[in-house]
Amino acid sequence: MSKVAVVYWSGTGNTEAMANAVADGARKAGATAEVFSVSDFSADKVSGYDALAWGCSAQGDEVLEEYEFEPKFDECASAMSGKKVALFGSYGWGDGAWMRSWEGKCADKGISLAAESVICNEAPDDDGVAKCNALGAALA
Repeated sequence: MSKVAVVYWSGTGNTEAMANAVADGARKAGATAEVFSVSDFSADKVSGYDALAWGCSAQGDEVLEEYEFEPKFDECASAMSGKKVALFGSYGWGDGAWMRSWEGKCADKGISLAAESVICNEAPDDDGVAKCNALGAALA
């Protein structure tokens, strides 16, 4: 049975809702899935999972949250080599530039993404929840 960690940062609750939908999708596909606020996760936990889904909402000028989330992601990056990894997040403006930048950062760090990233404008609607469920299933 695959073990999936879903790690997120959420300012408004929208990305948290997405994280729970990703975990639900992984569980429905037969995996064990645990959801972590980024403050409750660390690089030493990465080895305990077969797959990781990382979620962060767009901040400021379409960037990752820079005080808590981005440093934690960077801390865990080298430990994710060989793991299934996927990205998700919400935004309230712009066109998803923060996600494209984040995907590029993963490529630069040698992290291969196992599924297409999921972004939702504000709270996930039914289609957004379905895409999050599919992301979780892809990691399972």
